[in-house]
Amino acid sequence: MTAELVRGQNHTLPQTRLEIRVSAGSPVVAGATLGDENGTVRGVEWIAHPGAHRLPGLEVSRQAAAGHRLAVDLEALPDEVHRVTVLLALPTGVGGPTRFGATAAPFVAVTGLDGTEIATFTLTGLDAESAVSALELYRRQGAWKVRAVGQGYAAGLAEMLADQGLAGAAELAASIQEAVARSLARSVAPPPPRTPEGDRVRHASGPLDPHPPTAPQPQPTAPQSATHPPTAPQPQVPAHPSAVPQPAAPAHPPTGTDPGTQAAPAAPTAGGPINYAHPRRQHAAPPPPPPAAPPAEPGQAPQPVAGDATGWSMDERLYNQIWGMFEDLARAAAAYRSAVDFAESRMGQELDRSLSDPRNRIGGTGDRAREEARAKRDELIARAREVLDRDLAQLAAEAAVVEPALPAAYAGWDNPVWHAHRIPMELPMALRIGDLHLPERTDLRIPLLVRLPLERGIWVDSGRTASEAAALMDTDRLRRLAMETAVLHAARLLAVYPPGEFSVHVIDPAGSAAGSLAPLVDAGVLAGPPAAGPGGVASVLAHLTRRVDLVQMAVRAGAADALPPDLDTGEQLLVVNDFPHGFDDRAVTQLRYLADEGPSVGVHLLMVADREDASAYGPVLDPLWRSLLRITPAADNHLADPWVGHAWTYEPPATPPGSRVLEQVLAAVTAARRAAGH
Repeated sequence: MTAELVRGQNHTLPQTRLEIRVSAGSPVVAGATLGDENGTVRGVEWIAHPGAHRLPGLEVSRQAAAGHRLAVDLEALPDEVHRVTVLLALPTGVGGPTRFGATAAPFVAVTGLDGTEIATFTLTGLDAESAVSALELYRRQGAWKVRAVGQGYAAGLAEMLADQGLAGAAELAASIQEAVARSLARSVAPPPPRTPEGDRVRHASGPLDPHPPTAPQPQPTAPQSATHPPTAPQPQVPAHPSAVPQPAAPAHPPTGTDPGTQAAPAAPTAGGPINYAHPRRQHAAPPPPPPAAPPAEPGQAPQPVAGDATGWSMDERLYNQIWGMFEDLARAAAAYRSAVDFAESRMGQELDRSLSDPRNRIGGTGDRAREEARAKRDELIARAREVLDRDLAQLAAEAAVVEPALPAAYAGWDNPVWHAHRIPMELPMALRIGDLHLPERTDLRIPLLVRLPLERGIWVDSGRTASEAAALMDTDRLRRLAMETAVLHAARLLAVYPPGEFSVHVIDPAGSAAGSLAPLVDAGVLAGPPAAGPGGVASVLAHLTRRVDLVQMAVRAGAADALPPDLDTGEQLLVVNDFPHGFDDRAVTQLRYLADEGPSVGVHLLMVADREDASAYGPVLDPLWRSLLRITPAADNHLADPWVGHAWTYEPPATPPGSRVLEQVLAAVTAARRAAGH
């Protein structure tokens, strides 16, 4: 039975291998400190945080997120450790909440490895605090217990670490926040919130989605699948923003809303609770997914079905299903890796105990101890691999039926759906920008989907340090490949927006990307010729900056009718090649402004650049790089999932060799514009 703790209450832990699950209303930094018998943290080597996420017996997340799973093996902790304190802190400098009172109360659960809850604690009563000691696991008379703490610190992480006796707390707190900031550019997206429907229900909201849920609902049991066990109920928290600064008024309706209906973002009210309800839909949940096909034989798992998730449309069901597959694969690999680590750790401990007696170090006794320890390790790893292989086979079967059923916006360029593509009259939920895979099974690819309209700019890294494959390429070839990747992304965006509702501007200061840009130029789909030279750069930036300024003023004043008649209110994409070549200080400032303010009013950024080329500007451009989702023109394992922080290999999009699908799609864009009178 789960113990629901209140502040100061404790509960005996029945096992020593645990998970600590955190749900918060906005992205938080999760960490843990080790304390001795007096509760003192003896040094930085006793702290697990995003910059040093693993200690013996303890592993935490490597990035800020609204959901965390911390792994704890109490038996693997050093003997002098008597206390493990779980810490939560709000990340600084990312545009999110600066105090816990402005977001939903964090919820912490201590569970077994099978997901069974042992104890839970909701951290209520927080206000000005920006860091909090959530709970502690402590050793008492040979047994381990958990205590709900909930001690907040208005001065943040530094004050909290200093309170635990750590010297140099301020410096460490700053380095932790810096590690979080560095991870933003490699983060794929925050996890979608869970939904209350059925066993195979997927998630009802996806990455980069700052919208609140459609209606207040109790937090459900986690979806049961072959890859992770069911989770006990959690308290309801709002859908949380991306780990980067988000626009205050996104133009895309939240999951499950009617077309054209937009939810106002939730805002804290003075002295009262935050209302996360959608203002126009408080009476209905998304329709359930179609029933799964029955198993071929009793006892077998059901055959996978495309669209096996909740949603108001098949596109939404497929979108939610893909993100469910993404999470399933992340957690399956995490469980396997954790089992391998545990097997290795256990073997080491058994060998240490056996060989601590000098009499066992020679002769057959020591050899038998080594053989037995290795045999137990191999058995544990083999069992873990058997479970992983079963889960991977199920996910591969699901991918085999989902991929052919994807709409064009979600499909790869090799999918036949593109050959029959027609420009839509409504904007899809999301866009595929590549594939992700893990080394456990490289042929199992998960589509990387980003929500539309784009709420985070994209940076195609053309530097030779971008990846091992990039380091082996000629510089000119690498930059050409990066620009061709950007062209494919721009073409996809043009192809999935209704006619006339999306424009692409290009800045190519030296004209070096003429060959790569030829498909867009020849099709006549650009808003104007690629801008070259300082004059061209200044003209395009001035035009887009003016648009952002005017739309922002109109939104604030509630006077959309007052916009100039010549102003294009459709979505705009600015593609920048070889930044910062051709940019003076004013142009750099304008570009940063567009990156920060543009997405909220429909101006988006797609950069092709080598960060080393901008090193002369020093740290002034660091916020720009961090605000963008970094992808590479060659395969690289630089992206992290939002659940367990695996390093995923990103595969950029590519058209099949010899295919003319790109030209066909762009011709369809041109024809649709002419038919619509644009």
